[in-house]
Amino acid sequence: MSTTPTVVLVHGAFADAASWSGVIEELQSHGVPVIAPPNPLRGLASDAAYVASVASQIDGPVVLVGHSYGGALITVAGTTENVVGLVYVAAYALDEGESLGELQGRFPLSPLVSNLKQWTYPVPGGEPAVEVTIAEDAFPSVFAADVPAEVTKILAAAQRPLAAAAFEETASAAAWKTKPSWALVAGADNAINPEVERFGAKRAGATVVEIEGASHAVAVSQPKAVAELIRDAVRATG
Repeated sequence: MSTTPTVVLVHGAFADAASWSGVIEELQSHGVPVIAPPNPLRGLASDAAYVASVASQIDGPVVLVGHSYGGALITVAGTTENVVGLVYVAAYALDEGESLGELQGRFPLSPLVSNLKQWTYPVPGGEPAVEVTIAEDAFPSVFAADVPAEVTKILAAAQRPLAAAAFEETASAAAWKTKPSWALVAGADNAINPEVERFGAKRAGATVVEIEGASHAVAVSQPKAVAELIRDAVRATG
């Protein structure tokens, strides 16, 4: 059983595990074990249960890292026994009983909200459910303003939708109350108001790093900085 925590990278909405590629490369180059599982993006409770299941099957300690909506998932999944630390990357750090919509609603809305495109998907035995993506023309400015244009075009085309119901589901636990946490605030985030990130990080008692000028896609644009914060968490918990 390894004493160096395994890093589990949880992507958020409108992205996939490939968004962590630069961070994974950095962590691997420093000998940090890391995996980036797919986030189902179907709902807070079910997605968090999936992340918890992945973490619980890893031998040894785990540091959970969540980007964006992934932060809400690690908040719940982080109660898993072998999770020793939480890292929020431009992410939501919910409290127990709180929803994404509720936390966002305390602050001015980001440009993301007015640039969501609705789709539907089939639900077995029920009415079609609603999912959302970011309108492709708005994607660069909302999600990845500091990423090269040719890259954002690919990210926009490959984005994965989030079930709309996820905005209203409430967190069943807040692991930051019993586990140490770290947070990276993206100072120029147009998907999540940076004030939401600062508030959640402060409430969680997280060790905070803020990158001025960083977009929501900070893991893509500044993987070294993101990996350095994760390595701080690994060192502190290992």
